[in-house]
Amino acid sequence: MRKIVIGAAQMGPNQKADSRETIVARMLALLEEAAGAGCTMVVYPELALTTFFPRWYMEDQAEVDCWFETEMPNAATQPLFDRARELRVAISFGYAELTPDGHHFNTQILTDRDGNIVAKYRKVHLPGHSEYDNERAFQHLEKRYFEPGDLGFPVWRTQDAVVGMLICNDRRWPESYRVMGLQGVELVILGYNTPSVNSQNSAEGEDKRLYHSELSMTAGAYQNATWVVGVAKAGDEDGHPLMGGSIIVDPNGYVVARAKTNGDELLVHECDMDLSVFGKETIFDFARHRRIEHYGLITSQTGVVRKV
Repeated sequence: MRKIVIGAAQMGPNQKADSRETIVARMLALLEEAAGAGCTMVVYPELALTTFFPRWYMEDQAEVDCWFETEMPNAATQPLFDRARELRVAISFGYAELTPDGHHFNTQILTDRDGNIVAKYRKVHLPGHSEYDNERAFQHLEKRYFEPGDLGFPVWRTQDAVVGMLICNDRRWPESYRVMGLQGVELVILGYNTPSVNSQNSAEGEDKRLYHSELSMTAGAYQNATWVVGVAKAGDEDGHPLMGGSIIVDPNGYVVARAKTNGDELLVHECDMDLSVFGKETIFDFARHRRIEHYGLITSQTGVVRKV
């Protein structure tokens, strides 16, 4: 059996005034707890180092860029990398990345157990809008501050498993999982920052949003016979509530661990990567059952074109 003891390190809110160092101290506390529980991998949320800044409309690029990291690790995060290396625990977390040539991405990285960055993913499916919207209860300006990811949906082999990453809205798109599924993915790790209410539909509150979040991840796990670890940043950030609902899902789509709070909370589960084998060799044996001659619209067309 190929087992990875995974810690899903849900984080409570990061306030606008919180320093990177203050936030990393909380991440270190979760790391210590995870190491004590035997974890060899810890997954933190999307934009783990900051508040969810796309809720604010900004025109000054310098103001925007202060939320971005120009290198990783950096001075603020080096203690996290150093301690993870000492504990021999791989870590994965999301942050806003500003590249040396001036590109802005919503990014997630994964290290090995020696603290080396071995994988990087950039969010592909950016939700929201790019200009101030008076019709929304609050803003969701990811399309203003980030570019769509340019790395696709790669997978990597680490800890004797095939691992892929997604970020937040990516989890809602079946194409995200399937592209990795076609590369044999056995473990999908992802972080999210999801508002507790829909800014365009106040009737869609936290219960419904938690349902849709879990539905997306359990379906992605089952339909690709892969583990999925989804980790929230939750709670009230400067008056804007984010939902929790962090879960660990097995390759049959069953939730095996679920967060109980909206604060800093660690979920731990021993995940046997071999549990993905049966699904990949039977109902989701892609080589035997997929009919790609009928799937052309998926890559040739974006929006709906009505035929009748």
